[in-house]
Amino acid sequence: MKVCRVAVNYPLKNQGLLYFYEGELTRGQVVEVPLGKRGELGCVVSVDESESEEFKKTSIEKIKTIKSIIPDWKLQEVELELFQWMASYYHYSLGQLIFDCLPHHLKRPRSLEQTMGEGKPLEFVPNLTQKSIIESIREGLGKFGRHLVHGVTGSGKTVIYLDLIQETLKSGKSVLFLLPEINLTPQFISTFSKYVDAPILSYHSELSDSQKYQIWMMARSLNQGALILGVRSSVFIPVNNLGLIVIDEEHDTSFKQDDRCPYNARDVASKKAQLLGIPMVMGSATPSVESYYTFHQPSQKLFEMKERAGDAFLPAVELIDAREKIDKVEEIWPLVPKSVEAISSAFSRGEQVLVFVNRLGFANYLQCRACGQQFNCPNCSITLRYYKRKNQLACHHCEYKEPLPEQCPACGCMTLSHKGFGTEKIQEVLTTIFPEKKIERFDRDEIKNFKDLEERLADFHAGKIDLMVGTQMLSKGHNFEKVKLVLILGIDSQLNFPDFRSAERVYQTLTQVSGRAGRYSKDGKVLIQTLNPDSSLFQIVKNHDFHQFYKDELEIRKLCDCPPYKRLAMIHFSSRFQERLIPHVTEGVAPMMRDLISKHFQSVSILGPRPAHIEKKSNQFTWSILLKSKDMGELHNLIKSFEMNYKSQSSISYKIDVDPYTLV
Repeated sequence: MKVCRVAVNYPLKNQGLLYFYEGELTRGQVVEVPLGKRGELGCVVSVDESESEEFKKTSIEKIKTIKSIIPDWKLQEVELELFQWMASYYHYSLGQLIFDCLPHHLKRPRSLEQTMGEGKPLEFVPNLTQKSIIESIREGLGKFGRHLVHGVTGSGKTVIYLDLIQETLKSGKSVLFLLPEINLTPQFISTFSKYVDAPILSYHSELSDSQKYQIWMMARSLNQGALILGVRSSVFIPVNNLGLIVIDEEHDTSFKQDDRCPYNARDVASKKAQLLGIPMVMGSATPSVESYYTFHQPSQKLFEMKERAGDAFLPAVELIDAREKIDKVEEIWPLVPKSVEAISSAFSRGEQVLVFVNRLGFANYLQCRACGQQFNCPNCSITLRYYKRKNQLACHHCEYKEPLPEQCPACGCMTLSHKGFGTEKIQEVLTTIFPEKKIERFDRDEIKNFKDLEERLADFHAGKIDLMVGTQMLSKGHNFEKVKLVLILGIDSQLNFPDFRSAERVYQTLTQVSGRAGRYSKDGKVLIQTLNPDSSLFQIVKNHDFHQFYKDELEIRKLCDCPPYKRLAMIHFSSRFQERLIPHVTEGVAPMMRDLISKHFQSVSILGPRPAHIEKKSNQFTWSILLKSKDMGELHNLIKSFEMNYKSQSSISYKIDVDPYTLV
């Protein structure tokens, strides 16, 4: 019997387990293997381990035999190489990673509906800037290269994408187009299906297991060019004859996965393009600080578009000082009279309006007027959010809900104050002020699935909705023809968030939300209602001076040793038992890490351990250690040394996050 190595779907970080097999077996095949007393799936990573040191040292009785080979289920060499790179870079179990990313194997999947592009001629001619960028990137088709298109909102990045997609499809190759969120899918499908002469497949979380499996199998056997459009997980689809990867809104945090393996789809796509020897095009009006810094180095392929396409101009940005004391504003709080007047004027001109507030619900929390009692989640260390329509308090980190109490449980007072506001509160206030207008919300509470999303967007485009109150979902890539006014509320709390990326996130949010105004006219207007109108960040947004923002931000990053000047990794330790977790991390792990650093990894600095920003979530307490270094190789070696020396303790788990997006 021959011996092979299999990456088993199990959270064990090793090169795989040894198994005997009979007959023929090839690298990448999916097999079922015995693991303890149960069967588990695995992927063959090596078919001949008979000469390996591990096999020579292992007792033959301990090596089990493969149960069966799963038919029609095999990873291509590039797929397996990509997963192996990810497992190494993100310090994650290879077997678990593979089966986290693969769709469920189905023996009898249902048939799949696909959109066929109409292939109509373009109704618009690229302008000189767009033509120049298109010609430059076209020269790189057929070989690996990374290109960044940094264009203001409405500058016509989609025109560039469309030309490159058509050119790639003409050569018989396929295109993978990555979007940050599902809510952008209908818009891009509508555009691409009109002008692209090829099958269009859409891949996202709303698809059934059967549909995902069908797309996966169809993509690997494509014999003609096709366009695959999808969210973060689409990066793993094994598209046959792939010729181009496009990433829209490359800065978006949605490309970073939080649970399981915390990979960044942008970076994984870059590695995939390198392995395949194909170009990758990224686009954004607000590139991440790291991308801006990287692409401003010599010999990088950066393309800038500083003006909107056609007759459109960037919107005028006006700050509204919410500190002004004005009588009789209780009934319109948290709005101020200037904001209400602007909305009223827009309605009188027959326009639609967008109001952005990045919080769900009616109030952030409730508090007793008499004794100050707050209502906390029993599973998390946060207050419960109030949802008026559901008449309940709910936690947005776990599933906990409770009905709204009639009185304070501590003192019996009947008066409970509403603190803060969310989309539901804004909708109620605006409905009271403008009862004749149709005012709807665009947030996770209202939009439960893809059908709701399509219907809400269709109603707004058709003019059935006069004003839409929305969260982050509103800020990305949407084109609304009748919207000339955008009002932004509650941005101050984001600016004061204790994280080194908070200014970057606020700048990106303000710029992206502002970009929804006046995309089809010269007189777009953005109102930012703030308690801090003197903030330099607001002045930068007002002047549309993105270079100044990056210049200021890079100086701060350099001072605090943050990306792009140093690379980061975080190790999070979690347990249900706080009394076990804290001494384990502070007295066991931290001294061991400091000892390793002082002896072998002097380029690495360590911060912490400290509790997470929300220490308790879903009955799990979390403490974290932050590692910084200019030398990425040394950072990886330190993490490997930590894993080799770590003494695990029951009830305590840890998770490694390389290149974290947030430190809280």
